[in-house]
Amino acid sequence: MDFLWFLIVGLVAGVLAKAIMPGTSKEPSGWILTIILGIVGAFVGGFIGRTVLGASASSFLGQILFATGGAILVILALRLLSGSRRAV
Repeated sequence: MDFLWFLIVGLVAGVLAKAIMPGTSKEPSGWILTIILGIVGAFVGGFIGRTVLGASASSFLGQILFATGGAILVILALRLLSGSRRAV
């Protein structure tokens, strides 16, 4: 059940991050990549939340916020590394 919950949080966070930071048609997309983006964002957001802010997300809303924030940072990093002009 935890794995399913992890996928749901990843999907919601990935969709929210893509809605906040829409990409171009050249950027890869799809449900699987959106879930992966959200899961990676959850790791990044959780790491930053614990180490920098000293906080952890125990509620669903907190998990979504941390994961979405992390996913946005992942999108920014990927755009900066790829040289996309939409990074700024």
